Amino acid sequence: MALEIERKFLLDRTPDELIAEGIFNRHLQQRIDQTYLALDEQQEVRVRRLVDTDTGKVEYTHTFKQGNGMSREEIEYSITESIYEQLFNASGAVPLTKTRTTGEWNGLTVELDHYDQLNLTVAEVEFDSMEAAEAFAPPPWFGEDISSQRQYSNKKVWKDLQKQHGK
Repeated sequence: MALEIERKFLLDRTPDELIAEGIFNRHLQQRIDQTYLALDEQQEVRVRRLVDTDTGKVEYTHTFKQGNGMSREEIEYSITESIYEQLFNASGAVPLTKTRTTGEWNGLTVELDHYDQLNLTVAEVEFDSMEAAEAFAPPPWFGEDISSQRQYSNKKVWKDLQKQHGK
């Protein structure tokens, strides 16, 4: 399994504001529908539908993650639209939807996620090692480090969304 090492930060501005201010250089923007098929405290299985907002190209992925916090094991691969639809429809769940703006800041790839169902925007930065993640000095516009705060994890936010919709 590949190791995903990332830190997350709570933003108080939208990606569009950061781009307009010249703080963030946008490369790609995607609309993401994310649905969990199974999850517990240590593991999650999800599917995603990703639409490139510039080209309209659609991708579908199936992901398994294990662990919590900054470092987790991850397996992700592409699936067909048919498999995605079958898994999504069988789940009966409401997808978590967000706009992901990927770009560059200070030589690093940064993903800015703005969640549709919440008043929430976060920045995510992936690293090659725990040492690099721990040594990272975020700029002030990144805001509070929420890497270890479970209430901001996608699976927790998704679970809350299901409760709101009586699922």
